[in-house]
Order: sequence, then C-alpha cells, then structure tokens
Amino acid sequence: MYPFIHIGPLTLGTYGLMVAIGLICAFFVLRTDFARRGISADAEAIIGITGLSGLAGSRLYHLLETPAEFFKDPWPQLFSTMGFAFFGAVIGGFLALLYLARRFKIPTLLMLDAASPAGALGYGIGRIGCLISGDGDYGIPTSLPWGMSFPNGIVPTTERVHPTPIYEFLGAAVIFWILWRLGERAMKTTAPNGTVFAAYLVITGVARFLVEIIRINPRSFYGLTNAQAASVVSIGAGMILFVSVRRASTALRRA
Repeated sequence: MYPFIHIGPLTLGTYGLMVAIGLICAFFVLRTDFARRGISADAEAIIGITGLSGLAGSRLYHLLETPAEFFKDPWPQLFSTMGFAFFGAVIGGFLALLYLARRFKIPTLLMLDAASPAGALGYGIGRIGCLISGDGDYGIPTSLPWGMSFPNGIVPTTERVHPTPIYEFLGAAVIFWILWRLGERAMKTTAPNGTVFAAYLVITGVARFLVEIIRINPRSFYGLTNAQAASVVSIGAGMILFVSVRRASTALRRA
C-alpha cells in the first residue's frame, strides 16, 4: 500500500489525491447533467463548495461517533487527515446543495437529482484512495482468492481481508449508471423532481448496509454499526421522498 507519494520535498496523501480526482470526475458528470437538463449554473463552484462541505461533514460525523474521545482532545483530531464517514459527507453535501440551489435559483429537488449521479461516482473514486492508503476501511478476514493484506497501510494488517473499498467502488459505479439512466428516463417521461435523489438515498443506503456486514466497524444500535443505522434512515427517507413526490405530481395533474 502507498499512503503517501513523495515527489522531491513534496508529500502527497494518496487518499486526498483520489478524493481530488473524484471531485474532478464529479464536476464533469454534473456539468453534463446540467447541460442535458438545460440548467444554467456554475458546475465548478457547486462541486467545489459541495465537496468541501462533504469533507467537513464527513470528518465531523466520524469524530462525533465517539464524542467522549473527541472532546477529550478535540483540536488534533479535528484537523487530522484520518477518519471520515460516508453519511457525514452526504449530510454536509446535502446542506451545501440546499444553499446552492437557492443561490443559483434552481428548484431544490432538481438540484439534488442532478447532483446524485455525480455524488455516487465521486464517492466510489474516493474509496480507491482508502484502498491505496490502507486506512482501515477494509473488511473481516477472508480466504477468498481476492482477499488482500495491508501490511504497509496507515492501519496495517497482515491478514488477508475483504477489500471492501473495491466492493464499494464497483457498487458506486453501478449506482452511478443506474442514476444516470434514471435521470434520462425521468426527463423523457416528465417524472417529478426528486425521483433520482430518492433512488440515490435508497440504493446507496442498501449498498452501505450490505458492505457493513463484512466491515470491521463496531456494533452499537441493536447489533448494527453506526453506518448501518444511518443506512436504514437513508432508505426510509428515500422511500418517503419517492412516495411524496409521486403523490404531489399525481395531485398536480388532476388539479
């Protein structure tokens, strides 16, 4: 594993590098989605602000998962480059998109729909950074032929374990494709805004819940990890949103 790349006096963290690549890819996806939807907005600014908000939310969420440890010595942990949580990124990015939708005068649900495929792809690419750096996001020991060890990772292990970042990258790529096609179909059938974002919440929630089964995270809520509990909330929120926008659309057509 290669947690850092050394170029002369310059040291680059591979996780941060992959996150940056993920944001660049997300920018191109969002710009293309804006173009096909006829949205006039600065995709570069939106991705930049949303990405930074997502990273901040991801870091804060991770720290607050163990509040006693965090408040015991907060400042070093707050600015550490280790420890991020997916659903913190979702919350941070969501809040940023609410602000940006208002700032650029775009309907909120339309903004969330357009950002969903970009968010899925960017997240998946970022997970490759977890794999390369060996930051402890791997799974439980396995005897499967694709099991990997991370002896030189940030959180090392010499056991062969499930390379869950690879699973999440592949899952994110599939989710991106589904959301992209769903957006295309929604425009052709004039489906209500919010449909793609609802699907994002449900599918990503299911994917994260399943991968957590073989992750090494501790259990807390009724035998679930914190991420699984958040996944259940995400799935429920997505289903509620889907039903709500469909009912609102039906009522509008009948009016």
